[in-house]
Amino acid sequence: MSSNNTCANCSKEGTDVTNTCNKCKEVMYCNAACKKRHRHKHKKDCEEHLRLAAEHAAKVHDEKLFKQPRPQLDDCPICFIRMPSITKAQAYYSCCGKVICSGCIHAAMIRNGGRHGLCPFCRTTAPESREEFIKRYKKRMELNDAEAIRSMGRFHADGSHGYPQNYVKALELYHRAADLGHAVAYFNIGFSYQVGRGVESDTKKAIHYYELGAVKGDVNARFALGMLEGEEGSLDRALKHYMIAIEGGDKDSLQGIKQFYSDGYATKEVYTEALRSYQEYLDEIKSEQRDAAAAANADWKYY
Repeated sequence: MSSNNTCANCSKEGTDVTNTCNKCKEVMYCNAACKKRHRHKHKKDCEEHLRLAAEHAAKVHDEKLFKQPRPQLDDCPICFIRMPSITKAQAYYSCCGKVICSGCIHAAMIRNGGRHGLCPFCRTTAPESREEFIKRYKKRMELNDAEAIRSMGRFHADGSHGYPQNYVKALELYHRAADLGHAVAYFNIGFSYQVGRGVESDTKKAIHYYELGAVKGDVNARFALGMLEGEEGSLDRALKHYMIAIEGGDKDSLQGIKQFYSDGYATKEVYTEALRSYQEYLDEIKSEQRDAAAAANADWKYY
C-alpha cells in the first residue's frame, strides 16, 4: 500500500504528491506551481540539505580512499613469499598467466645453465620469435587476462615488440584492463590524463583514476595522489597517502615523508612510524633467492 506524501507548500496530502525539489530531493510538492511558489522559502533549507549531503559524500569517499588496501599482487606462486612492489623484481609469463618473482626466475635460470629456457611455473619453453611472443599475449587477452591486456597497452605506448607508438590504442587497452580490476591499469590511465598521452590533459580525471588504482593497492597511484595533494598544499592528505603507500612498499613515499620531517611538516613520531612500516614490508618480501638474483643482475634489485 502506497504511503501519503505532504506538499511542502500547500500541505496537501496524498499519493499523488510526487514532484520533488530538483536540487536536494528532500521535499515534495503536489505540482510544479507549488514548487515554484515555495522556492524562495525553501532556498535556505535546500542549500543546507545540499551542504550536508556533500559533507557526507566526502566523508564516505575519504573513508574508502584512506583505508589500507590489500597488497596489489598475490604472493609469488612458487616461493609463496610476498611479491615486491617494484615491477622489475617480477615478470609476467604469458604461457600460464603467472607473475613470478625475480628470485624464482633466477633459481630456474641456474637450473637451466644460466638461460631463460623454461617458464619457472609451468615449464613451457620460451617463445622463439616476436610473432610467437605476441601470439601468446593475444591468446591470454582472449581469456580476459588483465595483465596481458595492460601489457599490450604498454607495448603500444612504448612502441615496442613490433608495434608503432600509439597512445590512443594504449589508453583503450588500459581501460579494458581496468574494467577487469587491474590496479596498475588505473594508474596508467591516470598518468595518461595527467600528462596528456592519447587524451587531452585533465588533472581532475587523472586524480579520479589514480584514486581507483590506489584503492585497489597500486602504490604508484597512491604516491601520485600524495604528490598532487602536496602541490595543492593539502599536506595532511598527502601524508596519509604516503603512509599507506609505504605499507605497500613504496620507497618514494618514504622519501616524501622524510622531506616532510626535514621541512617541519611531519613529526619525528610520524617519520619513525613510516620507517617501521617500511621495515615490516622489507621483512615480508626478503629472501635469499631474491638477494642472489639482485646480486647477479642489478635489474632485479627489489627494494
